[in-house]
Amino acid sequence: MAQKKPKPLDKDRLWEYALRALGARAHSVSELSTKLRRRAGRAEDVGDVLARLKQAGYLDDRRFAQFYAASRLENAGLGRARVLRDLKARRVAPAVAEQAVGSAYRDVDELRLIEAFLERKYRSVRLGSHLSDPRRMAAAYRRLRLAGFSSGNVIRVLKRFSAMAEELTALEDAEPET
Repeated sequence: MAQKKPKPLDKDRLWEYALRALGARAHSVSELSTKLRRRAGRAEDVGDVLARLKQAGYLDDRRFAQFYAASRLENAGLGRARVLRDLKARRVAPAVAEQAVGSAYRDVDELRLIEAFLERKYRSVRLGSHLSDPRRMAAAYRRLRLAGFSSGNVIRVLKRFSAMAEELTALEDAEPET
């Protein structure tokens, strides 16, 4: 069954739509702009609504990026590179994203963050025996890299749990840092 295309919205309804979208979750300016363009009856209304939202203080990429980086660090325990990649995917300006991630991760010890991540993700197994299998060691390495941790620090932490982590050192030399 084909979906109906939603009716284009006038300026007032577009404003209400934008407020509902921001009430559901925070958006970057670019994300919300794209969302509004799909629903706008007139393209010029999008710029007016975005300007009004910025003036009211409802839309600010710097504040969004700072909040996003801090919440991903506190709630998900993700690494710096992952948060930066996610902010860029949400179309936050690279300089704004770098600044927000830099301030959120300023006093963070990445080694402790990696250890906490491993404890959380592998809480039901004994990590030393679990990582003695080469496939599981490689899977843990990939999982930590995907979570945004630097390869050097990942290997340092994995070496504490298994002697097989030495084999991953070759990967560290082959992979560029993110």
